[in-house]
Amino acid sequence: MMVQPVPGHSLERGFGLYIHWPFCRAKCPYCDFNSHVAADVDYPRFAAAFNREMAHMAAQYGTGRPLSSLFFGGGTPSLMPPELVAGIIRTADDLFGLAPDVEITAEANPTSAEAGMFAGFAAAGVNRLSLGVQSLRDEGLVFLGREHSADEALAALGQAEHHFRRLSIDLIYARKDQTIDGWKDEIRQALDLGITHMSVYQLTIEPGTVFFTRARRGEVLTMDDDHAADLFEATNQIMAEAGLPAYEISNHAKPGEECRHNLTYWRAGDWIGVGPGAHGRMDMHGGRRGLATRRSPASWLEQVETEGHGIETILEDGTGDAVAEALMMGLRLAEGMDLAALSDRFDDLTLHIDMAAHDRLIANGLLAAEAGTLRVTRQGRLVLNRILAELLITATYPSS
Repeated sequence: MMVQPVPGHSLERGFGLYIHWPFCRAKCPYCDFNSHVAADVDYPRFAAAFNREMAHMAAQYGTGRPLSSLFFGGGTPSLMPPELVAGIIRTADDLFGLAPDVEITAEANPTSAEAGMFAGFAAAGVNRLSLGVQSLRDEGLVFLGREHSADEALAALGQAEHHFRRLSIDLIYARKDQTIDGWKDEIRQALDLGITHMSVYQLTIEPGTVFFTRARRGEVLTMDDDHAADLFEATNQIMAEAGLPAYEISNHAKPGEECRHNLTYWRAGDWIGVGPGAHGRMDMHGGRRGLATRRSPASWLEQVETEGHGIETILEDGTGDAVAEALMMGLRLAEGMDLAALSDRFDDLTLHIDMAAHDRLIANGLLAAEAGTLRVTRQGRLVLNRILAELLITATYPSS
């Protein structure tokens, strides 16, 4: 039975579809995403499985609204044949419907082989590209285990600009031995290219990665917190001066160029996940439902072919956990949280938010409450996890 939107559901929070392509040419040492290196991929079999799981999700969890966004993530979606991408977009349109201004994003790597697919992706219907540049310095790319050079990244950006009006790049900072002056030069070089959206992430060491193993052996891979904070502040200043303010802690854009799909996540909207290891979240009466599919591509494929879907986990979150999600995600945004809208979604926020902590955090300059909006201040952005831990009193939702 199709799930209907709950009363008071905000259309502004969006309705998205996430497609997870799990394959990469190589595993980056910092990456903890569900990605796998495979010599051969049965593309027709995966195409059929994506379409079948989408049909199941549409029948069970469609909301009656057209998709405001569709996002191909991974893994490395730019390894997908363009005709497979086009088929998924057509099926999504048939099953859910696409909003007239739908945002369709694909992640891509800047190697020459993948850059050659840009024309095909644009023809398939992709209208926004997110390019995993990660660094514009060869030494940084070698350290991060990337397969492309800085020159290849610049060449790929040049090609992408011919096919996509909306273009974003990812950069990683706080690498070991990185200097603040060197990082400022790298950011300014990216800005000089005319990029209108940048996702700028601090390097973190995640369990299960090659970097985690190396760090456990005593190797220093990241800079200390104080120096990383200096780079964070420098990033925000340079980006703001260039007209790309931070609309989310790690994301910067010119006004109107924000990633609509990711805004659905941060505004705790509804989205469906399809593919190995994909996640989805949606409002239900009294809380939120979370779905997760099998991470193993082979196991996911087998289950989809036998059961019509690869869902492994269904979580029913109560109101406390739903409030926690809304705050955890919403306070990452520069726009903050609309407290009236939050009250419309959830009964009696004082049961879930420590109001004494709320007042104390405002008095200490870490939170600001203005015109019915709660947001994190410039100082608060550096200690967001601490703020959330103090604010939330009823949730069991993870804090990281």
